[in-house]
Amino acid sequence: MKHVEPQQQSILSHTAASLREAFAAHGIDGYRANQVLQWVHRRGCREFAEMLDLPSALRADLREHWAARSLDCVSVHESTDGTRKLVLQTRDGARIEAVIIPDGERRTLCVSSQVGCSLDCSFCATALLGFGRNLRSDEIVDQFVHAADVLRASSETLSHVVFMGMGEPLLNLKEVVRAIDVITDDACIGLSNRRITVSTAGVVPRMAELGRLTRARLAVSLHATTNAVRDQLVPLNRRFPLEQLLEACRDYPLPRRDRLSFEYTLIRDVNDSADDARRLIKLLHGMQAKINVIPMNEHAGSEHRRPDDASIEHFMSVLMGARIAVSLRRSRGDDIFAACGQLGALSPTTDATVSAARVR
Repeated sequence: MKHVEPQQQSILSHTAASLREAFAAHGIDGYRANQVLQWVHRRGCREFAEMLDLPSALRADLREHWAARSLDCVSVHESTDGTRKLVLQTRDGARIEAVIIPDGERRTLCVSSQVGCSLDCSFCATALLGFGRNLRSDEIVDQFVHAADVLRASSETLSHVVFMGMGEPLLNLKEVVRAIDVITDDACIGLSNRRITVSTAGVVPRMAELGRLTRARLAVSLHATTNAVRDQLVPLNRRFPLEQLLEACRDYPLPRRDRLSFEYTLIRDVNDSADDARRLIKLLHGMQAKINVIPMNEHAGSEHRRPDDASIEHFMSVLMGARIAVSLRRSRGDDIFAACGQLGALSPTTDATVSAARVR
C-alpha cells in the first residue's frame, strides 16, 4: 500500500501544549489552540468556518494549512446487543474498524492501531488482511472522535478505550503513545490513563518501553500455555517464547495495586482442557494478574471453533478453584463481525450478507 503523507497538519495529533507550539511557529497566538481543541473535541465541530469565536482571517488560514478530519466514516453497523462497529476510511483509501461496546453505564471504544496486521495469528480474522501500514496518531484519535459523534446523538459518552482492534499496538508504539497523550490531555479529551488499555501479542522488547512512556494499562494476549501450541496460534511466539514473555510481564513497571490483564482465547480441542487451565495457573503464579477468558468468536477464515458450553464452564471452574482473578468475556457484536478476533472478516452492508457469512 502506497502511503502519502497529508499536505495539511492535523489538529488531532496535538495536545494543547504541542498545538500552542505549532501555532506559534505558524504565527498564530497560542491561546487559540485551546479554543480550537474545545471546538473539535468537546463540541464535535470539524469545520473551521463554524468556529465562530475565531477571527475570519484565522479561520481561513486554518482551512488552508490545518485539518480536523483524518478519516471518513463509511458505515456504522449496530448489533442486536447494542454494539456498534464503525467502518472508517483513511485518506489513502484504506479501511479500518473501531467498535463501541456498551456495558451498563460504560461505553468502551476498541480502536485499531494499524491497517491490517502482520502477526498472522491463526484464530484472528484481521490476519487474513495482511499488513498495510501503521496508523498515524491523528488517525487513531479520529476513531475516538467519530465514535463520540455517533454517541452524541443519544447523549452517551465514551468512558474507556482499548487498543485491541486491528493491528499490534507495540509495533506502532510511537504513534500509539502520542494518541494516548492526546486522549488523556485535559484540554482535548481528558480520559484517565487508568481507563485506557493497550493490548500486545507479546512484542517483548517494546513492553518495558510502553511502561516508561505511558501509565495506560497493559493486556497480554496469551492464548496458550505451551510454546508448541502458542507457536501455532501466535507465530510471534517463535521470536519471543513464553519464557521471555512472562519474564517481561514480571518485570513490567506495574503501578501499585494494579494488575496485568491476560487475554486467553478459548479454542475447541486446542487450548481448552483442564490441563491447560492448570498450566495457566502455574504460569501466572505470584503475578498481579487477571485472566480474561474469551471463547473464540468464529469466522469463515479460520478452521478453529468455539468450545461447547460445558468445556467453557469446566475450564472456568478450574481457574476459579485456584482463587485467581478471572472473568468470562461474553461475545459482543458477533452478528456484525465486531467481536474479538473478527475485525476485518467482513464489513456487512446488508443483513443478508451477514446471515450468509456467519459460521455456525
